Amino acid sequence: MQKTISIPKNLGHTKQLADQKAKNEIQQAKSNESEEVVEVKIEGRDLTQDILDQVFPQVREHFQKLGKSMELAILGQSIKMNSNTVILEVMGHVQEEIALKMKPELVRIIRELGEVNHFKVEVEIKEELESERNKLYTSTDKFNFLKEKHAALGEFQRRFGLETDF
Repeated sequence: MQKTISIPKNLGHTKQLADQKAKNEIQQAKSNESEEVVEVKIEGRDLTQDILDQVFPQVREHFQKLGKSMELAILGQSIKMNSNTVILEVMGHVQEEIALKMKPELVRIIRELGEVNHFKVEVEIKEELESERNKLYTSTDKFNFLKEKHAALGEFQRRFGLETDF
């Protein structure tokens, strides 16, 4: 079987090809992913937010001992509990892939430590929203932004006659 490689025509086409590849890999990971429906016969209780909060430091410690920094970054983000579902919020496709790969291990650890039966882990993508305020193109814009953060810059500008445009 031969693979065909597309040669991008411009930067926009390159981004489009990269996005398509990421989507294909996620689809493949989802199709390969076997929903871990292991029936653990523990004197069962349902997973609650309190149990999750108690177990979570140990879960983080487990991934820290294994040296899995990307998984720790995902676990450091917002984690919500909705009925019997734990929702991991990730930023972008890279973290989504990692979260899908770590999901079975996360389920196993939470079940063992929390002595709980049935629950699911879902991954939710939260895209970063770029605000217009963050786009500082000119030197004047950058300097004014810094003046808002540090009032002393305005005094330096006045005292020393500093100019951003030259």
